[in-house]
Amino acid sequence: MGKKLKNTGLIGLGVVAGIAVSLQFSAMAQKPVDPALPLEELRQLADVFGLIKSDYVEVVDDKKLLTEAISGMVASLDPHSAYLDKKAYAELREGSQGKFVGLGIEIGQSEDGYIRIVAPIEDSPAWRAGIKAGDLITRLDSTPVKGMSLDDSVKKMRGEPHSKVSLTILRKDEPQPMVFVIAREEIHQKSVKAKMVEPGYAWLRVAQFQEPTVDDLAAKINELYKQDPHLKGLVLDLRNDPGGVLQGAIGVSAAFLPKDSAIVSTNGQLPDQKQIYYGRPEYYALRSDSDALARLPEAVKKVPMVVLVNTGSASASEIVAGALQDYKRATIIGSQTFGKGSVQTIRQLSADTAVKLTTARYYTPNGRSIQAKGISPDLLVDENADGDGLNSLRTREADLDKHLSNDRDPEAAKTRRDELEEQLRVVAMEKKRKPLEYGSGEDFQLSQALNHLKGLPVQLAKVEPKLVQVDAAGAAAAKPAAKK
Repeated sequence: MGKKLKNTGLIGLGVVAGIAVSLQFSAMAQKPVDPALPLEELRQLADVFGLIKSDYVEVVDDKKLLTEAISGMVASLDPHSAYLDKKAYAELREGSQGKFVGLGIEIGQSEDGYIRIVAPIEDSPAWRAGIKAGDLITRLDSTPVKGMSLDDSVKKMRGEPHSKVSLTILRKDEPQPMVFVIAREEIHQKSVKAKMVEPGYAWLRVAQFQEPTVDDLAAKINELYKQDPHLKGLVLDLRNDPGGVLQGAIGVSAAFLPKDSAIVSTNGQLPDQKQIYYGRPEYYALRSDSDALARLPEAVKKVPMVVLVNTGSASASEIVAGALQDYKRATIIGSQTFGKGSVQTIRQLSADTAVKLTTARYYTPNGRSIQAKGISPDLLVDENADGDGLNSLRTREADLDKHLSNDRDPEAAKTRRDELEEQLRVVAMEKKRKPLEYGSGEDFQLSQALNHLKGLPVQLAKVEPKLVQVDAAGAAAAKPAAKK
């Protein structure tokens, strides 16, 4: 298994455009027709196509019919398999590279149905225009956004470089709406942030696993050790990290584990999906022939660590948390993670279209499957001192229609929180709370992580959330903040 990974692998709940992926790129080879194919059913498909062409009330485009047939066939398999048209495929590739054309804002859905600014990306057009965290977008150009999905808002804010879009903004303490006209630019997104939060203690956040993530992580770690060569503790923050490039997850894990440690394994029908991935450069180096991790201080392998996770931590972030937990390298603090333990492979159909197909499950170094289960924290800590807030209401993998089973734990919970009264109470409470900025002085989970590193008492979740058996049909996937 010393073979170098030639394809970009992605493992994630969602990337910049909200696409749920974990993939490897490869061309689709021409294969002879399988004699076992259900020819009678294929004839029926052709017959239906002919009937629509001849009898439907309006003329239907051939390409549209065939594209929708492919899309429906693939989407019927599981929540993460999909047909990628030209736009979706381009957005997927952009997201993995950490760059896209847009305004440079991280957004989420507000409780009032508007689009909420989580944060502007530093030195982006939105940042230079004066857009602030907590602002509410009420109109995009002349279109009201109330009730608009995040995906639709992405489409309206994306565009060609130097083209302009108008944002109508509501800002707290401003009596009148504000209008910003912003020109789109290519945004280079940094997936890693870091800072010293207290003397001797550092915070390192990976917001999403992209092609530059391992290099960016190494640079940030070296900066931290220049500020304090004798770090006493490090908090790795993976909250709301939806996943991304598989090599990024391998490299981040390898930065803190002994050399050549097994990080993750996969198992599927094809021989190349039965693999073990190790913490070696050939498994994580994407952007150059050099090994960015070779320049890290040796102390980073031994510094006491906490990993922060929540329900929005998915797939690649669960690989990292699972590996560090299995090796007892870090204490996992937070809430149960999303539970996406499947690998998707991109099979390119044409120059600009592809199929994203689930081809394997993945496992932690100790052989645990997190599919439809997630990573259980060592210390269960709520998002806030008085409860887990909206995090407690998020959908998880087990809630998704047609999700894969957990092949190593048949009793993995197929459950979600389903108590309307509690949901209404939490939503009402959260409307009064200002948006949480990770890494700030108001970050309760971070403060508890620091307490743990210092040997001080940690405020654990007051009550284990009550889970009830439900029919997950029709549940919608949780969406991370999207970048525009």
